[in-house]
Amino acid sequence: MMERSSVECIGFVSNALPSIRREVEKLGGGQAVLLAATKTVPVDAINYAIDHLGLTDIGENRVQELLDKYDALHKENLRIHFIGRLQTNKVKYIIDKVCLIHSVDSEKLAAEIDRQAEKHGLVMRILVEINLTGEASKGGIEPSSLKEFLEKLSAYRHLFVAGLMAIPPAGASRQENMEYFRQMYRFFIDNFSKKMHNKEKYILSMGMSDSYREALSCGSTLVRLGSALFGKRPDPNRTATSEKN
Repeated sequence: MMERSSVECIGFVSNALPSIRREVEKLGGGQAVLLAATKTVPVDAINYAIDHLGLTDIGENRVQELLDKYDALHKENLRIHFIGRLQTNKVKYIIDKVCLIHSVDSEKLAAEIDRQAEKHGLVMRILVEINLTGEASKGGIEPSSLKEFLEKLSAYRHLFVAGLMAIPPAGASRQENMEYFRQMYRFFIDNFSKKMHNKEKYILSMGMSDSYREALSCGSTLVRLGSALFGKRPDPNRTATSEKN
């Protein structure tokens, strides 16, 4: 995996983060969380954004990369999320290092999160991933299975379902994204509105670098931005080719 240049990432995020934060605050009514997706972003650049730009939430999607960065991160005012696909045998490595595990879509994974959380005496917050369009290549449970899934998860004492997350179809147009996000918002309200009188603020995570504005306008409460904040990730194929030449 190719890591990016610290200098380039710091320059990019210094220009991008302040204006994007204002956008997120405005479109999200001051309630939405801006999460920086930091895959391949050097620790120096992440810490710069924490110390100088007020970044509070980051998301890693590879267990090993999270572990490699963890000790060097400035964690005093930082919330670390795990946003990638998580294998059950890797849960034990991150359970005490993250505040929220996204993309939970199986009882097997939920059970292992509960088991590992119990060992550490904590309650782990999770998001359930929904596959609204039934794409075979994408994770997530079918909408029709959610109520049954939530009932099963309610039996676990060491995890808490904090909300839902979803990723729109790849290559969707702006209008298609808007319709997708509206459907997800209605689905979220249908399933969580009765719980919203509680103190817990439930999360609807949808929207990334190319779609966060549309997602926020449709009710998203958490957006995950990578390239919009730190620039595009390097193309490993292009790097491999250039090294041969």
